[in-house]
Amino acid sequence: MARGDAYIVAMDDFTALCVELISPLGPVRTRRMFGGQGVYVDGLFVAIIDEGQCFLKSDATTRERFVAAGCVPFCFTGKDGERVETSYFRPPEEAMESPPLMLPWARLALEAALRAANAKAAKAARPRRPAKSASTPAKKAAKARKTSKA
Repeated sequence: MARGDAYIVAMDDFTALCVELISPLGPVRTRRMFGGQGVYVDGLFVAIIDEGQCFLKSDATTRERFVAAGCVPFCFTGKDGERVETSYFRPPEEAMESPPLMLPWARLALEAALRAANAKAAKAARPRRPAKSASTPAKKAAKARKTSKA
């Protein structure tokens, strides 16, 4: 078993159906996640399977498509008992019937995952500003001069 395969989950029938429906996008893997399963296409997190339901990733660009189609968001109860709504939506019922019907919805999820990955990579590539401190020798000397004049 390859190192990356260590978290692959044995598939129940519903998970196998979801993998089949999403697989036209590329290699699909599932991993345990918060009592459910995460679904990845080419290493990008595109869906959540929880309690026999599939929820596809959305973002600011794709959310309205899911809402307009009457799709239900994935929600859970937070630590304080508050209902938390996520950016993952159940696809329309007919999309669960075949890969061609799922494809447009799965593409939206993959596009959202790609945008998220690109934003994360861009943020990581930005140069960081050094922390403001008096720890450099020049700053320490300047601070010492100021305090000795006082």
